Amino acid sequence: MSELSKRVLFGVPAAALFIYLTWLGGWYFHIPMILVGMMVVKETLLLFRTSGQEPNPYFPYSIALWVLLLPVLPHAPQIGLILLLLIMLLQLPKPSEQNIRTLGSTLFAGLYGPLGILTFLYIRFQAIPEEGFMLALSLLLMVWGNDVFAYFGGKAFGKHKMAPVISPKKTWEGFISGILGALAGFAICIYLIPFQLPLTLMQGIPAVILISVFGPAGDLSASKLKRASHVKDTSNILPGHGGFLDRFDALILAAPAFYLYLYFLKTFGYVSF
Repeated sequence: MSELSKRVLFGVPAAALFIYLTWLGGWYFHIPMILVGMMVVKETLLLFRTSGQEPNPYFPYSIALWVLLLPVLPHAPQIGLILLLLIMLLQLPKPSEQNIRTLGSTLFAGLYGPLGILTFLYIRFQAIPEEGFMLALSLLLMVWGNDVFAYFGGKAFGKHKMAPVISPKKTWEGFISGILGALAGFAICIYLIPFQLPLTLMQGIPAVILISVFGPAGDLSASKLKRASHVKDTSNILPGHGGFLDRFDALILAAPAFYLYLYFLKTFGYVSF
């Protein structure tokens, strides 16, 4: 069976389940996203160790859990300060060079993926559940549309390499195709889903551009980590997709970009959700 067939056979039902959990919201959505975040941390730690870094084996999970529980965690700032104090205290006995490597890789592993997922949680947990679902769904469809169109557009028309050292298969033709895919994903939410998306088509254009830039940026960031570790995939737990970091790499940077755009619209009174 080809890799593409594996991706489709696993990806379509997995995407349907993911959308269903997003629709349910609450802890039905929150708990799976915490588990995804923890798996991303696990794979990031593995990449760091394989590349010769020495992250702390425990603190990244503690940091990640703190980040992913921020929407519901009482005394969150104080708990974060406790974690920071403990991390810094335990680094003191180590040599300076090892200290820097350990601290940097520990903080990155605990914050990078979970912060991206946290912004996705914030997008979903809007005051009006239906609007939160539609905003989260629009983000997913833009990211997935960008990925699918970029893949097939790159295969069909790709000639000019986008990042030949980091990801040799990515092309500028695929990047342009990805923009069309993100636009198609946003249009589906407006015209085909029987719920009201609290954004107009014109308001969606900047979002499409942001997702089309930061989605591939997340993909390339994961590719840099994998290249430093000399691995193709972060794991083989998801058939045809590799690991959780492979599957969620685009969302990890696309979600914060979309969240900040929504925050801008809301702050300046362009939307009312």
